[in-house]
Amino acid sequence: MAGGGDGHKEAPELRTASKIVLASVSAAAAESSTFPIDIIKTRLQLRGESPRPTSLPRSIVGNSFSVAAEIWRKGGVLGFYSGLTPAVFRHLFYSPLRIVGYEYLRGAAAFDGSLFGKALAGGISGAIAQILASPADLIKVRMQADGRLLNTSRQPRYAGGFDALRKIVQKEGFRGLWTGVVPNAQRAFLVNMGELTCYDQAKHFIIRKGLCDDNTYAHTLASVASGLCSTFLSCPPDVVKTRLMNQGSGREEALYRNSFDCLYKTVKHEGLSALWKGFFPTWARLGPWQFVFWVSYEKLRQISGLSSF
Repeated sequence: MAGGGDGHKEAPELRTASKIVLASVSAAAAESSTFPIDIIKTRLQLRGESPRPTSLPRSIVGNSFSVAAEIWRKGGVLGFYSGLTPAVFRHLFYSPLRIVGYEYLRGAAAFDGSLFGKALAGGISGAIAQILASPADLIKVRMQADGRLLNTSRQPRYAGGFDALRKIVQKEGFRGLWTGVVPNAQRAFLVNMGELTCYDQAKHFIIRKGLCDDNTYAHTLASVASGLCSTFLSCPPDVVKTRLMNQGSGREEALYRNSFDCLYKTVKHEGLSALWKGFFPTWARLGPWQFVFWVSYEKLRQISGLSSF
């Protein structure tokens, strides 16, 4: 029962279209409700970033509370939602592609329904979805990082999502929209390998052992487990992705040549622990995000007459 029983007779195309719509709605709700935590995580990952980070005083590397206070001082409530529009727009593509893609691959003969097969299915579906949604993710990261410029009395680079899109294309070319796509896809592979596989395995383990039925309680427990697993796996590539996406593509602006160079310089100047910068706000966000998403998604599937995930 890896994917739940499916006794419904509606056409496969209708089922797929319904899953896409339901995943989009659930993802938009989850993203909107947890976005303030995401912006704190992004700012934490960028703190200490410099061509010569060792020259910076230790006090510059703050914690989640100091970052939140800084955002509040500079932008108030709206400061916690800078970049929300491209973030939600991204999930209208990213989440349906990875969720429906995972279900399709999970049921394919080549992936055999084993734990390894599910992990591979989750990783591949996540990487493909992220490659397609990377431009929206890039705009979100740039807009989130813009708030730091206010601390140096400089104006933000972009007035909004469409302005960011226009300026990036003008200055960096159309390919510039895929800046950081490699670490982005690597992160998505690990995130979805951990999230989808762990959620799938945990939920069906709970049900199979008779701990509870296929209900909100089971979905909540499974989402907590998958959130921890995916956070641990995704944090290092997420730090690299955020830093690569935030820098410009011009030689005079670039601190890093590629993802390996970013990884090397981050560890060299800031230590191995820097790869897990933002771990707790990431986990604090992924837990609620997955709770809102999975509970909403599973409930909407039930209301729509579809089988559980």
